[in-house]
Amino acid sequence: MLLLAAALSLHLLPQPQSVHVAGCTVPLTRSLHVRSNFDRASLDEVNERWNLLGIPPITRVAPGIAFPVSRDTFVVLHYRMDLNVSHTSLPPQAYRLSVSGGGIQIQSGDSDGAFYGAMTLAQLPQRVNGKWALPCVDISDAPALKWRVLSDDVSRGPLPNMRYFKERIRTIAAFKMNGYSPYMEHVFVDPRNPLPAPLDGITPAQLRELFDYAKRYHVTFIPEQQTFAHMHNTLAVEKYATAAEFQHDFLLSPASPLSMQYLTQVVRDELAVIPHPLFFHIGSDETSVLGLGQSKALVAQHGLSQVYADHLRQMNRLIAPSGARMMVWDDGIENDPAIMTMIPKSTVVINWHYGAEKSFQKYIGLIASGGFQQMVSPGDHNWNQIYPDIRTALVNEQRFIDEGKASHVLGLFQTVWHDDGESLFEATWYPVLYAAASGWEQRSVDPARFQADFPSAFFGSDDARYGRDIADLADVQSRMADDYNYSSDYLFWVDPFDAHAAAHMAKLDLRALRLEAEDAEQHLLQNEPPLHANAARVMFLAARKYDFIGRKFQAAQEIRDYYAEAQAQAGKPHSPTARDLSWTKYWFWELRDRYEEIRPLYAAAWRYENRESHLSSNLQRYDIAAEQNIERADRIYDITLDYNAGKPLPDLPW
Repeated sequence: MLLLAAALSLHLLPQPQSVHVAGCTVPLTRSLHVRSNFDRASLDEVNERWNLLGIPPITRVAPGIAFPVSRDTFVVLHYRMDLNVSHTSLPPQAYRLSVSGGGIQIQSGDSDGAFYGAMTLAQLPQRVNGKWALPCVDISDAPALKWRVLSDDVSRGPLPNMRYFKERIRTIAAFKMNGYSPYMEHVFVDPRNPLPAPLDGITPAQLRELFDYAKRYHVTFIPEQQTFAHMHNTLAVEKYATAAEFQHDFLLSPASPLSMQYLTQVVRDELAVIPHPLFFHIGSDETSVLGLGQSKALVAQHGLSQVYADHLRQMNRLIAPSGARMMVWDDGIENDPAIMTMIPKSTVVINWHYGAEKSFQKYIGLIASGGFQQMVSPGDHNWNQIYPDIRTALVNEQRFIDEGKASHVLGLFQTVWHDDGESLFEATWYPVLYAAASGWEQRSVDPARFQADFPSAFFGSDDARYGRDIADLADVQSRMADDYNYSSDYLFWVDPFDAHAAAHMAKLDLRALRLEAEDAEQHLLQNEPPLHANAARVMFLAARKYDFIGRKFQAAQEIRDYYAEAQAQAGKPHSPTARDLSWTKYWFWELRDRYEEIRPLYAAAWRYENRESHLSSNLQRYDIAAEQNIERADRIYDITLDYNAGKPLPDLPW
């Protein structure tokens, strides 16, 4: 039985299924020692975390040294994997972890469970009288969902560098996710079709390296290659243009022989790099123009659903020899459930829905009614946002995953998207790890409890203020960017003199919004956590951007007011007109300076995680915005000179 108060005090993510806390502690003043067969990835994960916290590392004992050894000098951690003892009854991925004065023991029925036991051990240390110690515990744990996968958009601009690809994999593994699926449209540098890929795209050698690296950390690598829609970057290349449904559009037309020729080469070349994946995701979502262009006659002859299903069957025939199960997004099936009678039953349907709906059961039930295994796929709501819309994300994740667990779905397929090409993955960890916890834990994950656990589990800090910083960002985001048309990225770039945007922001208490952002901003400026410090810097960047959005619209209104007063008082004795015009100019300089100040912060955050190729287009927006405010300041200066020369003040030009 879970001792709730004791478990909560440990601040573990995910929270284990059963925790018993005894009254003793094991000091961590010296290195722990483990047998030489202790999983190297477990050792790497634990030591990476403990090193940053200032805890002595775990070291291996050379083969041949007997256990126990001099327990007055170290604690023995031994790793039990003997298949003939009683703990082999543990199900896959389950583990038992015990810590006592006599040693530390992880029991499991498989290597995955042993790894997850070590990941819980990594989070266990607590400060006792200013020193690190392990609490004496007995923990039993197992996942609610077999698969807990991160779907990672690497095709809309942000393309991770190899170091951060690996950091991302290690981090999701540390929080017990066991699948990683890079979403690829054109970014794979196919040796036979290299032109669509960016010049710093993912090479075959890099794809294989990521597959091997993920496997080491008990993460299954699941390639996703779009094979139907979302292919504009390929179809924009003239060599492939005749495969488009409409000229240079985004849909590979099934009426063009070139479409299947191209897909056969790309998919086979990816499978040559990763010869036997467990799953291969073919995308095939949002095919809204199918049958409206080049394939119009084909669809008229066979029917829309049949043409769609034929594509899925063709892809399955291409993939099946590798042994992989085909994955597909569910929206085609939702448009016509009869498609389920036309496609292989081995298909895994990825059931994606991102709204804060009251229930997702109708979507889950639909796929289940066709006899298909499925994964529920919520979203972290980071797309087009400076920082994710955490409130919507957590409602979406909690309800969808909870209903998925109740329906015994195959797994979780958590998505991150970078639609406008400038969002940062480092901003997404909070909703990503909430989904990870929800997929692992048997019960529903209380958002308030998750907020309390997050600073210690993720940042390695007992400073609860990090949780409140995220709550502040979530509140500002929720009040400011209240719909898709007014995303926070849009508000950061939009002209504050734009009538529609100004009317939207006029509804808000900008002072209150800015004070809340500045509260988080100041804490993050003055404190850096020991773990995932760059994620905290991205939180600071988000808070500063939110603060600037509020200030930008304040400044625009103040400029209007100063200029209106300058006009009204022009020519009168002791007129404040010259002062008002001067202040108006300085306000534009202030906006210029803020864009130029934020620019290098964003560039550093981008370079931490991504390759260079798309950065220049994002930074150009900072330059354009700064230049616009320089030009406006110069225009005010010209108006001031004209006024001093006796000319009347024109209306404010913006």
